[in-house]
Amino acid sequence: MSNFYEERTTMIAARDLQEFVPFGRDHCKHHPNALNLQLRQLQPASELWSSDGAAGLVGSLQEVTIHEKQKESWQLRKGVSEIGEDVDYDEELYVAGNMVIWSKGSKSQALAVYKAFTVDSPVQQALWCDFIISQDKSEKAYSSHEIEKCICILQSSCINMHSIEGKDYIASLPFQVANVWPTKYGLLFERSTSSHEVPPGSPREPLPTMFSMLHPLDEITPLVCKSGSLFGSPRVQYVVDHAMKIVFLNTDPSIVMTYDAVQNVHSVWTLRRVRSEEENVVLKFSEQGGTPQNVATSSSLTAHLRSLSKGDSPVTSPFQNYSSIHSQSRSTSSPSLHSRSPSISNMAALSRAHSPALGVHSFSGVQRFNISSHNQSPKRHSISHSPNSNSNGSFLAPETEPIVPELCIDHLWTETMTNIREKNSQASKVFITSDLCGQKFLCFLVESQLQLRCVKFQESNDKTQLIFGSVTNIPAKDAAPVEKIDTMLVLEGSGNLVLYTGVVRVGKVFIPGLPAPSLTMSNTMPRPSTPLDGVSTPKPLSKLLGSLDEDWEYLLNSDYHQNVESHLLNRALCLSSSEVSQMKDEDFSQNLSLDSSTLLFTHIPAIFFVLHLVYEELKLNTLMGEGICSLVELLVQLARDLKLGPYVDHYYRDYPTLVRTTGQVCMIDPGQTGFMHHPSFFTSEPPSIYQWVSSCLKGEGMPPYPYLPGICERSRLVVLSIALYILGDESSVSDESSQYLTKITIAPQKLQVEQEENRFSFRHSTSVSSLAEKLVVWMTNVGFTLRDLETLPFGVALPIRDAIYHCREQPASDWPEAVCLLIGRQDLSKQACEGNLPRGKSVLSSDVPSGTETEEEDDGMNDMNHEVMSLIWSEDLRVQDVRRLLQSAHPVRVNVVQYPELSDHEFIEEKENRLLQLCQRTMALPVGRGMFTLFSYHPVPTEPLPIPKLNLTGRAPPRNTTVDLNSGNIDVPPNMTSWASFHNGVAAGLKIAPASQIDSAWIVYNKPKHAELANEYAGFLMALGLNGHLTKLATLNIHDYLTKGHEMTSIGLLLGVSAAKLGTMDMSITRLLSIHIPALLPPTSTELDVPHNVQVAAVVGIGLVYQGTAHRHTAEVLLAEIGRPPGPEMEYCTDRESYSLAAGLALGMVCLGHGSNLIGMSDLNVPEQLYQYMVGGHRRFQTGMHREKHKSPSYQIKEGDTINVDVTCPGATLALAMIYLKTNNRSIADWLRAPDTMYLLDFVKPEFLLLRTLARCLILWDDILPNSKWVDSNVPQIIRENSISLSEIELPCSEDLNLETLSQAHVYIIAGACLSLGFRFAGSENLSAFNCLHKFAKDFMTYLSAPNASVTGPYNLETCLSVVLLSLAMVMAGSGNLKVLQLCRFLHMKTGGEMNYGFHLAHHMALGLLFLGGGRYSLSTSNSSIAALLCALYPHFPAHSTDNRYHLQALRHLYVLAAEPRLLVPVDVDTNTPCYALLEVTYKGTQWYEQTKEELMAPTLLPELHLLKQIKVKGPRYWELLIDLSKGTQHLKSILSKDGVLYVKLRAGQLSYKEDPMGWQSLLAQTVANRNSEARAFKPETISAFTSDPALLSFAEYFCKPTVNMGQKQEILDLFSSVLYECVTQETPEMLPAYIAMDQAIRRLGRREMSETSELWQIKLVLEFFSSRSHQERLQNHPKRGLFMNSEFLPVVKCTIDNTLDQWLQAGGDMCVHAYLSGQPLEESQLSMLACFLVYHSVPAPRHLPPLGLEGSTSFAELLFKFKQLKMPVRALLRLAPLLLGNPQPMVM
Repeated sequence: MSNFYEERTTMIAARDLQEFVPFGRDHCKHHPNALNLQLRQLQPASELWSSDGAAGLVGSLQEVTIHEKQKESWQLRKGVSEIGEDVDYDEELYVAGNMVIWSKGSKSQALAVYKAFTVDSPVQQALWCDFIISQDKSEKAYSSHEIEKCICILQSSCINMHSIEGKDYIASLPFQVANVWPTKYGLLFERSTSSHEVPPGSPREPLPTMFSMLHPLDEITPLVCKSGSLFGSPRVQYVVDHAMKIVFLNTDPSIVMTYDAVQNVHSVWTLRRVRSEEENVVLKFSEQGGTPQNVATSSSLTAHLRSLSKGDSPVTSPFQNYSSIHSQSRSTSSPSLHSRSPSISNMAALSRAHSPALGVHSFSGVQRFNISSHNQSPKRHSISHSPNSNSNGSFLAPETEPIVPELCIDHLWTETMTNIREKNSQASKVFITSDLCGQKFLCFLVESQLQLRCVKFQESNDKTQLIFGSVTNIPAKDAAPVEKIDTMLVLEGSGNLVLYTGVVRVGKVFIPGLPAPSLTMSNTMPRPSTPLDGVSTPKPLSKLLGSLDEDWEYLLNSDYHQNVESHLLNRALCLSSSEVSQMKDEDFSQNLSLDSSTLLFTHIPAIFFVLHLVYEELKLNTLMGEGICSLVELLVQLARDLKLGPYVDHYYRDYPTLVRTTGQVCMIDPGQTGFMHHPSFFTSEPPSIYQWVSSCLKGEGMPPYPYLPGICERSRLVVLSIALYILGDESSVSDESSQYLTKITIAPQKLQVEQEENRFSFRHSTSVSSLAEKLVVWMTNVGFTLRDLETLPFGVALPIRDAIYHCREQPASDWPEAVCLLIGRQDLSKQACEGNLPRGKSVLSSDVPSGTETEEEDDGMNDMNHEVMSLIWSEDLRVQDVRRLLQSAHPVRVNVVQYPELSDHEFIEEKENRLLQLCQRTMALPVGRGMFTLFSYHPVPTEPLPIPKLNLTGRAPPRNTTVDLNSGNIDVPPNMTSWASFHNGVAAGLKIAPASQIDSAWIVYNKPKHAELANEYAGFLMALGLNGHLTKLATLNIHDYLTKGHEMTSIGLLLGVSAAKLGTMDMSITRLLSIHIPALLPPTSTELDVPHNVQVAAVVGIGLVYQGTAHRHTAEVLLAEIGRPPGPEMEYCTDRESYSLAAGLALGMVCLGHGSNLIGMSDLNVPEQLYQYMVGGHRRFQTGMHREKHKSPSYQIKEGDTINVDVTCPGATLALAMIYLKTNNRSIADWLRAPDTMYLLDFVKPEFLLLRTLARCLILWDDILPNSKWVDSNVPQIIRENSISLSEIELPCSEDLNLETLSQAHVYIIAGACLSLGFRFAGSENLSAFNCLHKFAKDFMTYLSAPNASVTGPYNLETCLSVVLLSLAMVMAGSGNLKVLQLCRFLHMKTGGEMNYGFHLAHHMALGLLFLGGGRYSLSTSNSSIAALLCALYPHFPAHSTDNRYHLQALRHLYVLAAEPRLLVPVDVDTNTPCYALLEVTYKGTQWYEQTKEELMAPTLLPELHLLKQIKVKGPRYWELLIDLSKGTQHLKSILSKDGVLYVKLRAGQLSYKEDPMGWQSLLAQTVANRNSEARAFKPETISAFTSDPALLSFAEYFCKPTVNMGQKQEILDLFSSVLYECVTQETPEMLPAYIAMDQAIRRLGRREMSETSELWQIKLVLEFFSSRSHQERLQNHPKRGLFMNSEFLPVVKCTIDNTLDQWLQAGGDMCVHAYLSGQPLEESQLSMLACFLVYHSVPAPRHLPPLGLEGSTSFAELLFKFKQLKMPVRALLRLAPLLLGNPQPMVM
């Protein structure tokens, strides 16, 4: 029932009545009644169990009874969510028969079943209860522990508890339960007491009647009660009184209300945990001894042996069969003392026969009770008789420990006894309600007496206990609380429905549809109550405030009343005027005096003061003007009534037209003002927020400003921000209690006299900008937004705007979004907003629909983002050229000239042979294409990924005939294209960006239908691993792919999965890989036939998964695998080199960069063993579990017991390089030095010298220098001296030198040094490294064409050239450098001779690296990246497309692990398009260079982030923006990973670099901006060049465009134009409203139409701000800073106001001022101008003027001295001097 309130009436109407039907009732009808449930389970409504017990149909029929009318009950509560906060829905628990139905619903959503339960026996009660899961049972631990929310279902013999999480508990009950109550600790049980409780013939102790259970797994323990006795000391004992029934239990506050059936009184107890001393009292009762004659008896212990076996049905109370059944408890039973029920007995403990862990909660086993000591019952006034008894010395079984009580009820309040109490006046309904003032009442309805009794209670000051107050009786048949609005509804005996708040009656509630109750005015109209009449009618609210009856009068005569008279409601509410008039006469007889006996009368000053603070608060919101006006009238009246002159004066100065200074009557009898209570916070001087700010700006001291928490939030905000920004006190906002504010609270405060003179000093802060930052950040944290700022008056807002202006100039890049919005930097706020979004498609993702190009056109490169690429490479078409070079989807052109002697058949063969040559190149292209298109595409989850087909056909000119390899004319190698299609699949898969949304289903969905595409799919899987998506593939599918036994799929999958789990040591992946590596399987395992390449992939996979972990077992196995000997049965005999290399690379990755710190591996001698693999020697005996395998040598390969260096050297060399990477370990590096004698040179393959040189340089990382001198220094002297210069024609003859060896060694060492240079400067675009490598590349090109290149061998030269080219591409990665592109293009064209598949692969990888990811990615030089690049760029290239002998081709794609996004793309926040912006990048200082700055034009690749200190977007065209990397690179990394989008914002009047590359067009804007006289000539049309803000554009349109015959309006138009121009060019558009408001205010003042002075106050504050010390200091510190307001505008404003006021003074205003100061009556017409004068010149109120009188002074100097304390400006004093000195002519300046 939602009430709507009709204002100004005394009756409340409600909507139509509806019958309430519990939702569960309906659900029950349709519920399949599972009668015979064996399984008690929590059933969701959908899956209900059918009954299928052993009894079958007969059993179920027995349980059905006909004519069974079910008893039903239900309860409702406000919804509680899992976490515990309130949610907006209701919950209903409905009980009927064996069913409990729990449903939820809200206003927006109908009720729905949440859970339904069916139990075996009828449900007696169901309730919600929260249990605490906690070990600590102390009171304070209550709040901190987790809570288990349960639903409890009580049946006759047990109680079921089901928690929301789905746990079920069953506790069997040892007694009949009458009632269960949920408490905040757990459950409370009331035992039902039957008449035959005590078996006749054995008198004994009564048993406790109340028990508690704190958790379903805890025991049921008796309740203790603590009550004050007659003789003072409180008694503690068990609750045994049968007469005491619980009628109400509340959790917060935790109280219990009981009713004593014997004495017919209600009591309230607090429910809490037992304290240890109370525990001891009840447990050790026996030792305390009772009355003297009873000492012997009471010390004896009696044990009642009872048991409750599981079979007993506790229908009658189980306490009857007390005879001992289980005789194992060794205690003799004795007849116990019989005592009457009054003495509260003592149940000490029920032993724990069953461990609670079993969840069986019967009280079976030994149970024993102590005898209570007989002292007096707290309830009845009768002495308990204790007959003597013979006591047998009984002892207890030692193993039984007592049950410790958990909860205690502590007596708080009992009703007063009356003589005429009726029997059975038990409360039928109890609830807690609170009134509108927050006072709480405990109300209980005694139906038998038709009374609602309300007890008021409140917490004590120390919050430890509740104090109960007076009882109020309200006649009622029924009542219910309405919680949301703090009221209750009461149904009176007459049938009226009345709304009460607390015990105060508010009015009737009228419900249509109910017969209107007696419509007489008997007691509906409020009347002053008579003392006799208890609380029959509440006092009217107006009386409480002691307001006046003329308000009532006014209401009756208002138009509103006339309209209402005829209204329908009027008749319903029976507001007939006849009654009113009668009331009126009666009230007028009281003669208009206030009723001082009303409740709030004494508090009028406090109410007034608070309303005054609200008034000051409203002044800080420009939208609340109307509210202020109405409030002023009330405040003025109150101020007059209270004789508060200063306040009246204050209001007069604010609203001169509303407040007349004289002629108002005071309504309060002077005698009564003495009764009023003036609170401590009341000040005689009115607090004024404007005055406070003004004093701060002038640097004068001010008392702290009073503030009401929760009400005056704006005042607090303004005070603190001024304190922070103007006074420079940084602590003002940091701590809670500020010295600038006094909190107004209920607690009395010390009078803060000492603070009155507290002068606030201006502190010099560390840096002004930090103050501004602190202020802005603090304001955002408090929740202050731009909209709040716009509603602050402009003068008060000015300091805040100034701080914002400061921050806008130099913001920090990592501020949260809210701060950036407040300072008006959309670029930053958008950045912050995007930063919080998940990585997905960014602004730059090109949305080229895939259907635009025909299928044939798809070359796999049409998803690139051309917008950014055209910004990076704007001068030429290099991107199209790269695309042309890397496409493999179109037929190639086969150009062969047919010589006359060639037959046609031979010519066709010739063409096909030529095509075969070209296809070597085509097959090598996809690897490069994958690099170029890296991470550039977001796939559509509903379509498969388009994989461009690998086209190996040709077209022969001139007729464009097709040339095909499959014609059978020439021999084509088998499986030639298998690896090419694998690479093609990888290239396609690598287009997918890591941020794409793809899942397992999509990956499987891409699986091709045709078997010949399986290789591409294998590559696709590897690519998904490299970009991290393969982790989403379900394990089941991985298993599925691996069992197919397709070699390529296994390779792709194993490498992909490992790359995705890089360095994680993931166990499941380790298992997956180990199956494919015989060495990692136990020696006895079945030998699996794993293809060799799959083994290689798995070994590298192990290296990836364990990268950098230095895992001992893995390292040991891999070390042995480098030198794995060939087996006897031809296993491990082919392609051994690639396996050994893979093991070396994997070992290097596992121990990556650990150097000599390999913990726990010293016994493996890793470096020594690797050295031996590198240089050869005797093979050590195989150790470990794989000895057996290597016993018999191979029958095919005779190696003997020496190490085959040709196999093991590359792997061992690279392993050493990776283990000692960047460690600068010279001893290891010397092992790798190239041999320097001819004899030794002959022992080393020249190719291995390349690897050694590379390895040595990588170890001595810091020695690498980017110049050719350093490169040559790696060549040993003997080679340098004797090496032939390749350009010479003749060969020098020499006997003992092998020239071939020397020249090959020379080129390979040079290549190795170049490659290390590439690694050292990868992705750095280092110019010297580039020049050095470029020189060597050119040299090798010339060597190749030299006449004696054959000595070195063209193959070797080609290899070296490819290596140098790759190094060059590494250094320039992602930059698209033109010179490198030319080299690649040249080599692309070479297809004949020595050029094989491998060299093409290398050249196109170089091309791909050069344009890595379309210019968005670069290479990193972290250890992990170098390891990945070593695998990918291994400098031995395959001879043909199926060659995997030395290096597995799939590893070429591991470069992805070294690529990182480093492109920063500025995006204009207004147009949302990429643009150019100038960056200033600051490098940290290193050992090679000082800290340096470099300017880059973005979009650009950044250097590696760890080298940088900060990045700054430079002006003047864009707003500056600083990203400080010294605080951490996380922020920048997240920007780069989201396509590197950095939002920038053009400054006013600037053009982008694209529109105006040289900055000449913007100069036009500059000339106007330099505040010259041309500003008048500013055309509104040109504003669009300065701003895109629609508000400013339309302002220019409507207010600045000249129209025909302007006349005097021209001046305003010019003003508006120049103001607008000023705001736009200085980029302070937010000041436009302030300028205009100031102008309007001055004009209004000139016309003398100021009705309120707030605008004058604002102008005054603006002027004071600009002349304040803090502002002046800021200007000195930042002389270049743009002025916030035009320096010419303010003096003009000041002058104009001065002139206007001075003219007024001369025109008779001086008399007015004189009259004001001397307290004489004033003319009405002059009031507003006088107020303006007083405000503007800060004239003090007359009461502050020196008491010597006005004319007492003789000279101006004397005046100055007297006015010094009043802080009045000299300007104002000069104008007042003539008046004060008795000379009526003012000295106008």
